[in-house]
Amino acid sequence: MAAEWFVGPIMDKIINVCSDYLEEQVGWQTGMKEELESLRQSHPKIQAVVFAAKQAQISDQKHPINKWIWQLRDAVDEADDVLDEFEYIKLKEQLAKGERALKIDPNLKRLKEVVQKLDKVSAGVSTFLYLLDSAKQEQQEQQRELSEARETGSLPTNDLIGRGEAKDFVMQWLRKPSNEPRTSRYRNISLLSIVGHGGMGKTTLLQHVYEDEMTKEFDLKMWVCVSNNFDVKKVIAAMLESLAKKPDLNSLHALQNSLRTEIMSKKFLLILDDIWEEEENQNISKWEKVLAPLAYGKIGSGILVTTRMESVAMMIAKVIKKKTEIFKLEGLEEDQCLQLLNSHAFADVENPNDYKRLRSIVGEIVKKLSGSPLAAKVIGGVLNSSLDERHWTKVLNSDFVSPNLGQDGIFVILRLSYMFLPKHLQICFTFCSIFQQDYMFYKDDLVQMWIALGFIQQPHDQESTMEDIGGRYFDVLVKKSIFDKFEDGRYYKMHDLLHELARSISIHECLRVEDGTKLPSLIPMTLRHLSVQTTNPNIIKKIGQFKYLRSLFLSKIFKALRSLRLLFIWTLKGLELIPVKEIGDLIHLRYLNIEGEKFTMLPRFISNLYHLQYIILKKKKKTLSNLCYVKLSGDCFSSMCGIGKLKSLQKLKIFDLRDASGYRIGELENMNELCKLGINCLENVKDAEEACSAKLCAKRRLTDLALRWSNTDLRNFDLDENVLDSLRPPKCLRNLSICNYMGARSAIWMNNVNLLSNLKKIEKINLWKCLEWETLPPFGQLPFLKSLKLSNMPKVKWLESKFNGNDTYRAFPLLEVLNIEKLGALEDWFEAGVAAEDGCLFPCLIKLVLLDCPKLKELPSLPSKLKTLKIYNNMEWTTLNFCSSSNPIPLKTLEVFDCRNITSLPLADEIARLAALRSLTITKCPNLISLGEMQTTNNCHLMLSDLEISDPSVLLMEPLRSIASLKELIIAVNGEVVSFPNEAEQWFLNVRSSLSELYFVNLKSLESLPSSLESLSSLQLLQIVNVPMLRELPNLPTSLKSLACGMCHPDLKERYREDGGSDRHKIAHIPNINI
Repeated sequence: MAAEWFVGPIMDKIINVCSDYLEEQVGWQTGMKEELESLRQSHPKIQAVVFAAKQAQISDQKHPINKWIWQLRDAVDEADDVLDEFEYIKLKEQLAKGERALKIDPNLKRLKEVVQKLDKVSAGVSTFLYLLDSAKQEQQEQQRELSEARETGSLPTNDLIGRGEAKDFVMQWLRKPSNEPRTSRYRNISLLSIVGHGGMGKTTLLQHVYEDEMTKEFDLKMWVCVSNNFDVKKVIAAMLESLAKKPDLNSLHALQNSLRTEIMSKKFLLILDDIWEEEENQNISKWEKVLAPLAYGKIGSGILVTTRMESVAMMIAKVIKKKTEIFKLEGLEEDQCLQLLNSHAFADVENPNDYKRLRSIVGEIVKKLSGSPLAAKVIGGVLNSSLDERHWTKVLNSDFVSPNLGQDGIFVILRLSYMFLPKHLQICFTFCSIFQQDYMFYKDDLVQMWIALGFIQQPHDQESTMEDIGGRYFDVLVKKSIFDKFEDGRYYKMHDLLHELARSISIHECLRVEDGTKLPSLIPMTLRHLSVQTTNPNIIKKIGQFKYLRSLFLSKIFKALRSLRLLFIWTLKGLELIPVKEIGDLIHLRYLNIEGEKFTMLPRFISNLYHLQYIILKKKKKTLSNLCYVKLSGDCFSSMCGIGKLKSLQKLKIFDLRDASGYRIGELENMNELCKLGINCLENVKDAEEACSAKLCAKRRLTDLALRWSNTDLRNFDLDENVLDSLRPPKCLRNLSICNYMGARSAIWMNNVNLLSNLKKIEKINLWKCLEWETLPPFGQLPFLKSLKLSNMPKVKWLESKFNGNDTYRAFPLLEVLNIEKLGALEDWFEAGVAAEDGCLFPCLIKLVLLDCPKLKELPSLPSKLKTLKIYNNMEWTTLNFCSSSNPIPLKTLEVFDCRNITSLPLADEIARLAALRSLTITKCPNLISLGEMQTTNNCHLMLSDLEISDPSVLLMEPLRSIASLKELIIAVNGEVVSFPNEAEQWFLNVRSSLSELYFVNLKSLESLPSSLESLSSLQLLQIVNVPMLRELPNLPTSLKSLACGMCHPDLKERYREDGGSDRHKIAHIPNINI
């Protein structure tokens, strides 16, 4: 791991804290003062030597410098433990007596011993000062060698295997000229970034693109290898050299002018290969200078970038003011990777098929390569050196990410990704090797572990928390492609080869033992992080020898080492209590995660672990003074007495109030670290004075607040108003939710005079089931409000009322999402006599949802950015007016559901302006008879991809009648249709080459499907659900990949069952069938 980390911030902290601590003592220890001063003076030398050792890359752990570094690390950790224990004692005394009682600490002797040891080891730094003399020279030499090894040219050196589709995509992209506004400086240039991990074949792909015949259409072509030694003038000079020009110029001005002259009004193609990122702001400034001359190129010019980091792609796009366009180059499919591996392993072999045993071994090797073309090339070359079966078997069983594979090896290429990380991110990255390959990382979980282990630097500002800083660390690692995002960021994974890199770098500090029956024969005593999947008592016993262990992951509780900061235990079947003796002494513990099954309670000793910040369990827990985060199943906080002792708690999403000591709202008084708070059962607050005792306005980090009353019956409505008045949140609040409030008015802190001063930073408001509330605050004046959701508020008549006497103003300037549901009295958007300035109502609105508002007179003029419009349930309108000043209308999704009075939707009338519409739902609108009138001179068509309807006759109305682009069709919720009319059957032929998914759902009377389904040549998925009268299927297309039928007539299941159904042969061509 990053050795600079412990000799940097950690050692600095030890020196400073020791000095501060000793100043509190009555008996000042002059000897220790001298030793601390000696440490302070040696500290810069130690940092320099450790950095020099890292640059020298001395891998031999027996080398004196590495031995000394580990001795230093041990001494630092021992000192850190002693100081941490002192802090523990201090916390204990404060909780017991309210203040520190001892003036002379009886444990001072231990502190003196560890400081002396640290000073003694640190004194050894002088032995290695010689490294400083050669380190700079060695670093420069390494940089030069690395730059030479990394330099790429435009000519391909290998065939392009497995990247045909990727090349086709890039070639298609090159044919599309930029369509930027004429005012844009870089309007003539398009930009595409090829992003992928090291060794994915980014350079090879673009070499083949560069040499393709199609690129002769460009007037000029330039190939520049940027690599890790980025210099503005060198990059511009390299562009000129690509144009066969000798850049015999020294000044940046001359180079820029020369390049501008060469490309002036010419269509160019520029490849910028292998770009890295240092400091973002510094890099942006440099790249602005590099790219400035390119603005003079001709329309159709293109820049192709290769990089490992999405952050680089975003940075270059930012420089030339383009939307970031990324093509992610993933690993090869296994068969493609095997083809590439064979091409190198059997190079110059006349008859590879004669080597059946070797080909079998190659088939096993390819499974370990994670689709990496570089790995296939390197390992193929290693195999090719000898066609001996023992050699190939040895390679199969070896470590592919090894420094022993040469300058072009996988390790050297991948290590660059590590070397370009800042020190504080290097240690976060290498720690991840403690988890198995393909592990699903959850951002918050991993950040909490980093905090517990001391990897996160303290925030410099008061508003940021450690979680905020750790979250930023994680986000940077995502941008640098260390983590790959899945399911829109729900979880992340690390590429297998990067995981192997982390493991190889941290091999002396992190160990993961997958085999639960034995430990490796040689385990370094320098181990800090250990994961063992075993319950074997002999192995568990051996763990005790690693006395500096900081984190431990295992499947059996045992008396762990006192120095642990993190303990993760899983699969404890039948365990109902945590054994006291095993965990009660872990006074340094910050993070405890136990994946048990039957927890009913935590033992009392847990509340004595004063350093514990994170506890993740299944069931209940005792109070813990330093706790920041608790993750438990069920509503455990409702039974938690005296929660106010958790002064460091940051998230308390459910706090159920009771009229009993330890459960009242006053428990919140001193919990000033809260960021997210949800208070339930507010009807149990007796009066305004008790509500004030929560002191919400003093919680300077509170961003999310939910206030909930439990019921709406038999309540004192005046009391609700007084309580809400007294729960004024701090000005930093971002999200506010109020539920079951029975007051008729807004809180005082939300009224006209106070709204902007109290809620100026609010971004999201959710009001639900506030049945008596009549007049809303002027939410439209909140400058940062992005989301407003109002539900079940039957007495509200308008959305916006007068504000400080003004009749016109900008309303909801940044609102993006507006949900209005069950506002039965809502008549209009504004109080009578009030209006927004032209174009100033919802100028940023993206999504509008209206549900069950029968008195609302009309839609507002559609905002210029609106992309989603959903109208549900018993709106009284007979038509929708797409009144909008925007041309075209940007609407992408339109849903009209259960609007029984609607007779027309003017889609055909507005078809020219609805070019962006892609998803349309029209269901349960029984009186709909028209979708508007098509103009005979209008050749426009809707470009829908998704359509959901309940009445098939809608398909015969223009503009749906002539649609030809549809990919997904859902016909659902119709109890009357028995069969499809002939015209509807013929309609399916319009979409035969585009429709890929088709659903028939909840059609109670339908007896037959259209026979024209057989002609749907692109159909891949067909689902039929709850169509109880359907007995048989029509002939289905050969393209179909998946068929699912459920809740249909029993005859259908019998006819098509797998074991002997009479018509099973008619669907036998479909790979996936579920009936």
